[in-house]
Amino acid sequence: MRTLFNAEMSDLAGDLITMSRHVESAITRASEALLTQNVELAQAVIADDGALDELERTVDERCVLLIAQQQPVGLDLRTIISSLRISASLERMGDLAQHIAEAARRAFPESAVHTGQEEIVAGMAEAAKTAARELVILLEERDLNTAAGIVSDDDALDSLHSQAYKKLLSAEYDGTVQETLDIALLARFFERFGDHAVAVSRQIVYLVTGDHSGSRSVF
Repeated sequence: MRTLFNAEMSDLAGDLITMSRHVESAITRASEALLTQNVELAQAVIADDGALDELERTVDERCVLLIAQQQPVGLDLRTIISSLRISASLERMGDLAQHIAEAARRAFPESAVHTGQEEIVAGMAEAAKTAARELVILLEERDLNTAAGIVSDDDALDSLHSQAYKKLLSAEYDGTVQETLDIALLARFFERFGDHAVAVSRQIVYLVTGDHSGSRSVF
């Protein structure tokens, strides 16, 4: 029975890594679609989101079965509960990448990024892609330094988010209502993407250290 349980736990970890790779691909392609007005790429990101949703359902079902059939305790139970939370955050990150792609598709053939905001949005896209890439590494290696790096990426996203809103409120800003909505929403999507990456990193820190308060002190 323990051999079967270990195999199921290994499959669970593999599913989360697969989800994280899907998220990395989604945010990378969505960002490119946004910054280059590539409507075909945007549509591909939107179409692929269902695969991530299905992976989340697979993880949820696996976790429920493991709890019901194996009645795990200690580290095993912590791992399963954390896996449920991680899968939920990863699925939401995929949704946010989809929203970014939808903004790019809606604005096509124009850009959803108002003139003067290109550098800020490009910076947010880069920070989000870095966080997603580090999440894959974190789930594979469970290294606390990688977890701390994800928090640094989120700090950059928070700063750029504030910069984007300051530009919208500046006297020099002359965007239309739609352009204003686009930037406000895009900045929020990227900022929330970083928040969910941090949520995943904190779950991993919790698994490694067994201490929620300790996970916060790492950062």
